[in-house]
Amino acid sequence: MKRRSAVLVLLTSCLVACQPDISDLQRFTAEVKASTSVSIEPLPTFETQPAFDYSATSMRSPFQRPKQSLTARKQESKPNCQQPNLAGKRHALEKYGLDALSISGTINRNNQTWVLITANDGSLHKAQVGDRIGLFFGEITSITADGITIKEMVPDGAGCWQPKQAKLSKSSQAGENDNV
Repeated sequence: MKRRSAVLVLLTSCLVACQPDISDLQRFTAEVKASTSVSIEPLPTFETQPAFDYSATSMRSPFQRPKQSLTARKQESKPNCQQPNLAGKRHALEKYGLDALSISGTINRNNQTWVLITANDGSLHKAQVGDRIGLFFGEITSITADGITIKEMVPDGAGCWQPKQAKLSKSSQAGENDNV
């Protein structure tokens, strides 16, 4: 019991004696508050806009799908309609448009002619007659010293595909091609 009372006396004396003097801190805080002026910008004034009269309430909502659009309609295929050749191995050059390709050179070896084609991303590809090229099911039909001739199949909008001949020459850079 004497121990507890001794500890209690020690704690009480420590609390009384250990309190720090914070009067200088309180004085400094009061001085800063007194000398600091608070400046808040006034709220901006907004002009009231005239009400908008929406006159398209009788039209279709732009957030709903159209009932029947021109692109969604299935076109009737004609009996003698040309279609692109979807069979065959996909070539790396089919992911580039012709305007993104340029010819770097040709290689002749064992009676075979190869063309070196550089894409606009810097990749180099080799191709020969019969390889597919371009986005429109193009096929290389001839390789000459001046360039290559390509037969493409372009959609005509009525469900058919029309053949189109294009030429990629050595003088054309990526971004331009010669359509024949």
